[in-house]
Formats: sequence, structure tokens, C-alpha cells
Amino acid sequence: MKQYFLGIELGSTRIKAALIDETHAIVKTGDYAWKSSLENGVWTYRMEDVQTGLRAALQGLGALPGSISAMGVSGMMHGYLAFDKDWRLLVPFRTWQNTMTGEAAARLTEAFGFNIPQRWSVAHLYQAILNGEYHVRDIAHITTLAGYVQFLLTGENAVGIGEASGMFPIDSTALDYDAAMLDKFDALVKPGGFDWRIRTVLPKVLPAGQQAGLLTEAGSAYLGGLLPAGIPLCPPEGDAGTGMTATNAVAPRTGNVSAGTSIFSMVVLEKPLSRVYPEIDLVTTPSGAPVAMVHCNNCTNDMNAWASLLGETAQLFGAEVSAGELFTRLYEKSLEGDADCSGVLTFNYMAGEGVTHLDEGRPMVVRRPESRFTLANFLRSQLYATMATLKIGMDILADEHVAVDSLTGHGGLFKTPVVGQKYMAAACHAPVTCMKSAGEGGPYGMSLLAAYMLQKEAGQTLEEYLARNVFADVERTALAPDPEDEIGFDRYLAQYRAALVAEQAAVQAL
Repeated sequence: MKQYFLGIELGSTRIKAALIDETHAIVKTGDYAWKSSLENGVWTYRMEDVQTGLRAALQGLGALPGSISAMGVSGMMHGYLAFDKDWRLLVPFRTWQNTMTGEAAARLTEAFGFNIPQRWSVAHLYQAILNGEYHVRDIAHITTLAGYVQFLLTGENAVGIGEASGMFPIDSTALDYDAAMLDKFDALVKPGGFDWRIRTVLPKVLPAGQQAGLLTEAGSAYLGGLLPAGIPLCPPEGDAGTGMTATNAVAPRTGNVSAGTSIFSMVVLEKPLSRVYPEIDLVTTPSGAPVAMVHCNNCTNDMNAWASLLGETAQLFGAEVSAGELFTRLYEKSLEGDADCSGVLTFNYMAGEGVTHLDEGRPMVVRRPESRFTLANFLRSQLYATMATLKIGMDILADEHVAVDSLTGHGGLFKTPVVGQKYMAAACHAPVTCMKSAGEGGPYGMSLLAAYMLQKEAGQTLEEYLARNVFADVERTALAPDPEDEIGFDRYLAQYRAALVAEQAAVQAL
């Protein structure tokens, strides 16, 4: 009987489902558009929309070709979902987009000797304690979006180790939370007199390949009866872990760039970094191997807004263009621009950026009077901006002599052939590979993790499984950097760095 594996990802703009067969080919996909909202100064999503979106994404698959052998759930990493002992939500979901935990992140980084970014769950928890928020006394569980959905579907309070590594530091040898840092956290919050300890409120950690529960009758009902009870679920992973899996970038010296609403690179390390960098997150693969992550909050959102504006302009002249064609034509038009965008600079900061130390963002286009302000240069500047901040972080890894043999791109930025791949190669001064599934990203990676749980041979690692069973014959294209593009991007980035003071001034003034 043929096997099918389902991956679901709750991304920042879409809840997506991808069904693959036993050959790992994508059979069907479904999705549901949603977006975060800024409520009382906090970026959040409504939990009611989680259920609506999951059902819609599953309905988008249509009639399933057969029974599902295994499934998995992924979501946006980091953030803060706090519950009492009865799993009642204590405060609205605080997403990774929020930059309101600066004090907590700095104190924890100093106490741990380990970089704790503002996005991390433990930073949100500690900031709530520092703020004196009443709800922290009632906390029994904190988890991520994927971890919460896993609990709703299975009754199991567990997350994959890659997802856990965005909540609290991980000991890659023990494949669990770092015990010494758990003790340090408890010592920090001891004056609060809380009944809980950090070990008891965090979810259980599971590496890839283990089972993390079965779909219960209650879980099936939550999904509207669209899936039958009894389906085994693999550990829930974050979008970073699914991105690594979807691009076969889980072995040392491999890396990937995931580019959509946010953009981040993941490079699997051979050795530790020489010191703590606030711009670099240290997380893990779904198997627990150490990874250097450069995470940037802003990627395509500003470009999406401009595309909408340009599409609206076209409608004034009676032109009706589909979203897919609009993006493709605009991306391709950017190829006609100058390699350095002729001094047209874009800051795509819809939100703050940890890499450039900004707690808020102001989208902005800046140019010199003599700049060639053409549509092509404007669009090319927009696309350069999606990866400029990432490049600043990647330069730190280059200075640390972190070796990367291959860099694979996936996500919406790479859906239009060549364009995003060409610019990323120029930015990173390295060949960039895209696979046929580059646009699917997260849900595809999650379905592969579900397949690994059932199909792996005894002792077979995730790296071995992906290399041998999934990606040996997959269709891919590699693009080497164009020397003229490299020079142009370097010029653009030098001006970008210099003009960051203008972005800082805009945040202060507006």
C-alpha cells in the first residue's frame, strides 16, 4: 500500500500543507493566507485563526489519494505562548516580530555567556518577569506556535530539538536544554518566589526520527474531522529546521537561506565560534547539530507592498494582472538595473532588526539627485535590500572562517527563476543552489521529517536519509556569482551601511 506523508507549516503569511508520496514527490498542496496584527503594541495572531487556517489548508488538498502514514507540524520559531495548568492562554501570542525584550535578552546573554536574541521564548518570559506582569505567577507551560498545535492534536507537550533551540539554549551532546543555564535562570528569577521552575514549564525536547504522539479524537475534531485519529506525528519543528531539511542542509559545512517575510541563513558548524556575537543565534538542526543562524526580521514585506502599489497603478490603465505574473515581471525587470542600483538605496525595515541594532523600522527609499532612478534600479534596490542585512551578519561568519561548501536557497524570494538566486550569489560571493521544491520550503521539509520517522533504516541519520533517499536525483540548478554583480552589490552594501544613520534618524523622528 502506497505511503503518504503530510507536512503543515504555520508561516508568517500563509498556513501551508504539503502532501508527499513515498518517493518524496509533492502530490498536493493547500494554503490559507493570514497575517499578524499589531495590538496594544504587540505583534500577534489570533488563536481562532489557527484553527480556521489549518482546516482551510487541509481542505485545499482536496480528496486525498490514500491514507496518511505520518504527519508533522511546523511553525514560526520563537515567540511566547504562556498557559496555566489547564492550558488556558494567559496573554495574547507574542510573535518573533516583537522587539520589546531588549533588557531581558541583554541580561540573559551576560548571565549565560551565550547570545539570547529578543525573539527567543526565554527572553519573552524573563522580560515579563522584569515588567512585573501578573500572569507569570500562573504559568504552567510556555511553548511555541508549533508546540501548541502539536499539543492540541496529540495531547503531547513536546517540540523538536531545532524548535527547542529557539526557546532556550541546547546542549548538543545531551540533546536537551543546557542544564547549567537552566540552573542560572532559576537563580535569576528566585527572588520572584514563583511556584514553577524553568525545567517544568518548557516542553519536552525530541530529536528528529522519534514519534511525538498520535492524532487524537480531540485533535481530529479540532481539524474539522478532515483527518482521522491515529496518525503518528513526528516532533514539531520550527521554520528554520524545516528549511534545512527541505534543502538538504543538515550536515556540517552546508547552509541554506530561507527568504520570505523574514530572511535567515543557517550554517551547520564544524567548531564553536570564538566568542559571543549578538548578531548570531546558535541553534540546532532537527537532529541536534550546532548551527549558526543569521536571522533578519525583514525580507519581502516591503517589496510586496510596492508590488501591490504598482499593480494598483496598472489597474488605472485597465490592466488586470495576476499576483503571480506581477511578481514575475517585476523581478525580471530588476535584471535590467545597474549592478549597484546607481545609488538608489532601500531600507525595507517594516520591523526592527537585531543585526543592525534597531528596535523599530521605517521603510524608506533614499537616492542621490544624480542617481538613475529607473523602475529597474528601484526594483533591483528593493531586492538587494531583502538580503543586505543578512549579508552584514554573514560577514561575521566569514571573519570566523566558517566553511560553507554549499548554500541552498528556498522560499518566496526564489520562486521566480534566476533573479533571487543571482542576487544572493553576488551578495554571499558563493554559488547558490535552488531545487525544484524551492518555493514550497517549510511544509515540504516537515513532510520529509514525517517520512524520516517511518522510513529510516536502523541507525540511519537524518543527513544520510536525505542525501541517499530524497535528494540523490532531485532536480536542481546552481548559479555562480557574476563578478560584475559582486562588485555592484558590495558597492550597494557599503552605501547601505553608511546610510543606516538615516534609518536610525527616521525611527527617532517618525
